[in-house]
Amino acid sequence: MKLLHRIGFFGLSLGLLACGATNAPAPTTPANPTNAAPNLSGEINVFAAASLTGAFTQIGNDFQTTHPGTKINFNFAGSDQLATQMIQGAPADVFASANSQQMQVVVDAGVINDAARQPFARNRLIVIYPQDNPGQIQRLQDLAKPNLKLVLASASVPVGNYALDFLAKASALPEYGTSYSPTVLLNVVSYEANVKAVLSKISLGEADAGIVYSTDAASISDGSIGTLTIPDELNTIATYPIATTQNSANPSLAQAFIDQVLATEGQQILLRYGFITVSDAPASTTNQLLIEGNLTTPLTLTADLLKTYELQQVEFADERFRGLGIGQLLIQIQPKADAKTFTFIGSDGNQSVVPIADLTADPRAIIALDSDGSFTSIVPSATNANQIKKLVKITVE
Repeated sequence: MKLLHRIGFFGLSLGLLACGATNAPAPTTPANPTNAAPNLSGEINVFAAASLTGAFTQIGNDFQTTHPGTKINFNFAGSDQLATQMIQGAPADVFASANSQQMQVVVDAGVINDAARQPFARNRLIVIYPQDNPGQIQRLQDLAKPNLKLVLASASVPVGNYALDFLAKASALPEYGTSYSPTVLLNVVSYEANVKAVLSKISLGEADAGIVYSTDAASISDGSIGTLTIPDELNTIATYPIATTQNSANPSLAQAFIDQVLATEGQQILLRYGFITVSDAPASTTNQLLIEGNLTTPLTLTADLLKTYELQQVEFADERFRGLGIGQLLIQIQPKADAKTFTFIGSDGNQSVVPIADLTADPRAIIALDSDGSFTSIVPSATNANQIKKLVKITVE
């Protein structure tokens, strides 16, 4: 759209120069009407994470009112389900995921161009329980009570994976203990396909507690649930990316909808539904690096813990970095025999997959600490992961 405007302006400027040279009067109609911006029309299919149902429905209604003759068809479900549908050929024009992992799945499948995706909102976790609180939940440690009925989303969807991250982080702290996560998981009575299903079960009193996004809890206004905050140092600030698909049947309309989501009006709607807007910094000020997956010893790395290791210094891209050698890290976390890759994930959703063999072969590969306390991966031999800043998670697979 911007390119069309620039071409139109350039053509108009040449016309004015020519008119000035011949002293001819300015034309009363555009010299090249084909350069005018086309009117938006038709319809698009927007595949969006279930947690976006309320906010995106309102944004879509406002968009259709502003642009008569357009129609936005929504498909709300778990991000993993949507990614699978798209890869299998379901017609989609826009994908809005609740995490970067499922967006990467469709990028790898060629459904979406990697350069097209961009973050548009953030979210955080919260514990919910029926208003009469049958489990007598007063603090997070109560989730480990014997016979408590806990409902989580499946680990295949972002909110379920983030809930497991929370339990792992808590287990690394003395006030919870190493048995906290496995004990809580013994209380899980069902893993649901998406976050809306977890919310429904708790609001109907079918379980004692669940973990959902704060936006989902905010959508219940009838007093049927209570909430318990998960502190920022244990929480995950989830970043939501959005992108047009490669084979969109109406790319102009698809991009216009994304522009609306990113515009002030769209961001204000997301804010009202409890999301953190992209202009707001994540609330957590405690930098932690969660290392988990196919390994023997999961680890949550903090700045203080990093300083207890013997650190090495490397020079890369004309800068000097000091950090924990990944070879030494591998000894600490002990990947299992069939583990093959490291996935480095940044707070902005950027991620890179590097074979473990490449890491062990690179003596300068380290996890370094930046001046702001955040983590950075330095892997000089891997062009796709030379430097991932604000590293928040490493998954071993």
